[in-house]
Amino acid sequence: MLEELKNASAKTVGTKQTLKAINAGKAVRVYLAKDVDEYISERIKKECEKNNVPIFYVNSMKELGRICGIDVGAATAAILRDADRKEV
Repeated sequence: MLEELKNASAKTVGTKQTLKAINAGKAVRVYLAKDVDEYISERIKKECEKNNVPIFYVNSMKELGRICGIDVGAATAAILRDADRKEV
């Protein structure tokens, strides 16, 4: 599953952008770091449940950031439908 995120042509990284994608119905799959603040974790879980988006867990924010190709940690990321990659 992590390889799919790494190679995805359409993805978003970060809590705000991930929430935006979930609520817009653009997120296919969400990745959540296990070491995020509980507030962020609960918010993402709630929105994913409401919108029927599956969540996959990554060990740490640092690892999720690395997988996404950024030099800092990331709390969340999402794979988007290909048609939506330029809209989010």
